[in-house]
Amino acid sequence: MSLIKKFATVASGTLASRILGFTREMLMAAALGTGPIADAFYAAFQFPNTFRRLFAEGAFNTAFVPLFAKEIEAGGLDGARRFSEEVFGVLFTVLLGLTLIMELAMPLLVSTIIAPGFANDPQKYDLTVRLATIMFPYLVCMSLGAMMAGMLNSLRRYFAAAIAPVFLNVILIGVLYNAWRNGAKGLEVGHAMAWGVLAAGVVQLAILWVAVRHAGVRIGFRRPRITPNVRRLLLLALPAAVTGGITQINQVVGTAIASTQASAVSSLALADRVYQLPLGVVGIAVAIVLLPELARALKAGNRVEADNLQNRSVEFTLFLTLPAAAALLVISEPIVRLLYERGAFAANNSTPVVASILAIFGIGLPAFVLIKAFTPGYFAREDTKTPMIFAAISVAVNLATALILFPSMGAPGIAVASALAGWINAAMLLAGLVKRGHWQRDAALMKRIPRLFLATAVMAAALYFGAQWFAPELSSSARLLTKGAALALLCGAGAVIYFVLAFAIGGADLAMIRRNMRRGSKL
Repeated sequence: MSLIKKFATVASGTLASRILGFTREMLMAAALGTGPIADAFYAAFQFPNTFRRLFAEGAFNTAFVPLFAKEIEAGGLDGARRFSEEVFGVLFTVLLGLTLIMELAMPLLVSTIIAPGFANDPQKYDLTVRLATIMFPYLVCMSLGAMMAGMLNSLRRYFAAAIAPVFLNVILIGVLYNAWRNGAKGLEVGHAMAWGVLAAGVVQLAILWVAVRHAGVRIGFRRPRITPNVRRLLLLALPAAVTGGITQINQVVGTAIASTQASAVSSLALADRVYQLPLGVVGIAVAIVLLPELARALKAGNRVEADNLQNRSVEFTLFLTLPAAAALLVISEPIVRLLYERGAFAANNSTPVVASILAIFGIGLPAFVLIKAFTPGYFAREDTKTPMIFAAISVAVNLATALILFPSMGAPGIAVASALAGWINAAMLLAGLVKRGHWQRDAALMKRIPRLFLATAVMAAALYFGAQWFAPELSSSARLLTKGAALALLCGAGAVIYFVLAFAIGGADLAMIRRNMRRGSKL
């Protein structure tokens, strides 16, 4: 299967999840708006979700995957199965202990880390504690599931791992629909959503477990022991968790600061959901596919193939994220109006704030996707410490900038801090690869980058003037169908302008894409 087809396989599952996620957020916005219950739910859900991305996806898609891939190369499926059983026993034990500790300490955690600003509002604080307590066991399911997803990715079976997250949104949409049908009030909706998150974790774990068994790997439980393989994994996993979860760490920092202002937490969360569509579809696809492929190429001593993988991944990343970033920057307000402006959200007049946050997130989008493309260059060589140092620097920048800007700008100031930190992190990662000789200059990539920027600028100008032309159809007073049709026409025209111009001026090479679609990977 070619590199582009692998990207497409992962991206298709992620796209389905993100589209359903939009539907979920639209229903949430209509039911709860950006009020106190929405603030409490988003803050509570972010806590287990952040741990999942830090210690599950972050660690196992960076530290576990290269080691598992090497076990496959060295000892076949039997060796890989033994390694996975050793890891499973330790991981399950650690997760169980962590969950018990976190459940008991949840009141303290909410008041000091998750949402310290809620401490001044007893009702919001108590609700956040209750919801976080219900949802935190989700971490156990999703961490074990992330390990199995890493195994499937190493075995080049990408679809099950990509499609499993869809079920979180399917279940939560069902919960919201049932709540609407039964006329549930805000508190009832919040609690029902929390239980739905936990149920979704169980369902996703079951899907991945079955997929791993179908792939020929049956995982048995072994008494937890720190074997040499597990020790090596742990040494790699801690810095990898920090690095792989840099976006989530910045979100936690932002949420903690935003909790001191009413509606800021939910405004950030709703804007983040839109921005996560291109970030997830492109960034996650690149990171998931590139890491095991790059690890295998380096293990085989195929430096030419490794360099080609890295350069083509960056080219693919910029080709898709630059126009997405421009669209979020230029037409963020019409997007927010279409997706969220109804029910409680419209009553709170939340559109301007959420749109401004979304536009700023758009500026940082290419940086966060490039981080996903650059970090495999370190992780595939089992260097997780250097990206962790860079991540720590970017977190410090994010925290300092957010504290400076939040008093004057509010929630948009937190978005500025996040975007700035992302670009600094991406620049440091690239500089490190170049300095070590792990990134070879690619003439084709250097030629195409400025042309992609030119095509993006032309598209952005067209979107700007198009939005002025369609202003009546995109306004708050327009009917939903009218707004949807106008925005779809505007985005479609922008996409046509971008892609036609990008191919016409050499920003993208159609012949190269066709070759990659036809050729199978030799790794």
